[in-house]
Amino acid sequence: MAPAAAGRGQPQFDVAVLGAGAAGMMCAAVAAQRGRRVVLIDHASRLAEKIRISGGGRCNFTNMGAGPANYLSANPAFCRSALAGYTPQDFLGLVRSHRIGWHEKHKGQLFCDDSSEDIIRMLRAECDQGGVRWRMETRVAGVRTDGDAFALDTNAGVITAGRVVVATGGMAIPQLGATDFGLKLARQWGLKIIEPRPALVPLVFDAADWKPYAALAGVAVEVGIATGPAKQGGAFLEDLLFTHRGLSGPAVLQISSFWEPGAPISVDLAPALDMEAELLGAKSGSRQQLGTVLAQLWPRRLAEHWLSAQAGLPEAFAARLADVPDRQLRQLAQAIQDWRLVPSGTAGYKKAEVMRGGVDTRELNQKTMEARRVPGVHFIGEAVDVTGWLGGYNFQWAWASAVACGKAV
Repeated sequence: MAPAAAGRGQPQFDVAVLGAGAAGMMCAAVAAQRGRRVVLIDHASRLAEKIRISGGGRCNFTNMGAGPANYLSANPAFCRSALAGYTPQDFLGLVRSHRIGWHEKHKGQLFCDDSSEDIIRMLRAECDQGGVRWRMETRVAGVRTDGDAFALDTNAGVITAGRVVVATGGMAIPQLGATDFGLKLARQWGLKIIEPRPALVPLVFDAADWKPYAALAGVAVEVGIATGPAKQGGAFLEDLLFTHRGLSGPAVLQISSFWEPGAPISVDLAPALDMEAELLGAKSGSRQQLGTVLAQLWPRRLAEHWLSAQAGLPEAFAARLADVPDRQLRQLAQAIQDWRLVPSGTAGYKKAEVMRGGVDTRELNQKTMEARRVPGVHFIGEAVDVTGWLGGYNFQWAWASAVACGKAV
C-alpha cells in the first residue's frame, strides 16, 4: 500500500522517533515489537556515536545500583516510575540474551567485555526484529500538526505519524552532532524548559588563579569532594585529575552536576586521615621535612607544588616538621582537608558527557513521557530534565524512559 500523503488519510506511521541514539533505538524497538509501525529518524550517517565512544569504547551501559537518589532534577520524584518499571537487571537480561560479554567495575558499573559496538548491534537487531523503518541522514526541519497526526518536514520529504517521540538528546559533545533541536521543539509547543548547562564536565579556573597549580597537570589522587548545601549539594569520594586549566577526573565530573556558578567546591586531599592528628603526631622528635611527610600521602610533585602554593614560599617543602609551629600545622591540616576553590566555569559542552536541565518534567506524564499540553508528543532520555551521576546512570535513564514511552505509544 502506498504511504498516505501529508494531510490526507491515515498517517504513514504510528510512531516517529526522532534520534537514533540510546533512548531512541530502545523506544523504537519496544514500540515496534508491540505492533506499532515505527520510523526512526536521525540526521547522522552513523548510529549512536555517544554509545560508541562511551566507557572508553566499552560502553558503561548501566549501573546495578541505579535508583532515584542517583539523579538530579527540578522534580526529583519524576524518574521513580520509569526506573522502577525497567531496572538495570532488566537491561542486563537483554544484554545476556544477545550473548554480549560484560563485566562489573567498581561501584556497580557494567561494561562490555569487547566493544560498545556490541550494544549498538543489539539495539539495531531489536529494532529490526520489530520491523522499524530507518531514515538515517534525514534532517527534520520542523514538526507540525496534520489533522489528528503530525507531519515532519524533512530533506527526504514529508513523513506523517500518529505520535512523535523526541529522543534527540542534549547539547553535550556537539562535535558528534549534538544539537538543541529537542529543546527547540519543546519551546515551539510552549513547554517549560529547565535552563540547560554542561554536566559531568571538567571545571576550569582563571589563568592567574590557577598558575601555581598548572604544573600539576596529569597528577591524579583520590579525594573527597563536595559543594552546595547539605540537601541540594553533592559529595563524592573519587579520583581527581589536575589539568592545565583546572580539575577533571571522576570526582570533578560528579561534582560538576551539583556546582553552581560562583560557589566554592571543597576538596579533601586526604579523605582517609585526620591530618591534624597526623601532622602533630609526626612532629614530636621528627627530623623529617614537611614535604617528605606529605609526599608519603601524595605523588611528590603534588606535595611540592601544592605546599608551595598554599604557603606562598618555595622553601615550604624543605621546612623541618619539628620547626613548624603547631598553629601552622593545624592551619595546613585544615587546608588539606577543606581546600576551597571557586571555579570560573566549566570546560563547556565540548568536554561534557551530558547536559543537565531540559524539558521540565512537570510538563510530562511520568508513566508515558507524553507532554500534557501536546497530546501525542513524548520526550525521553537526555532531552528531559533528569540527569544521572557518572557511572552508567544516564544510560539507565535512557533505557527506562524509552521503555516506558515505547509501551505507552
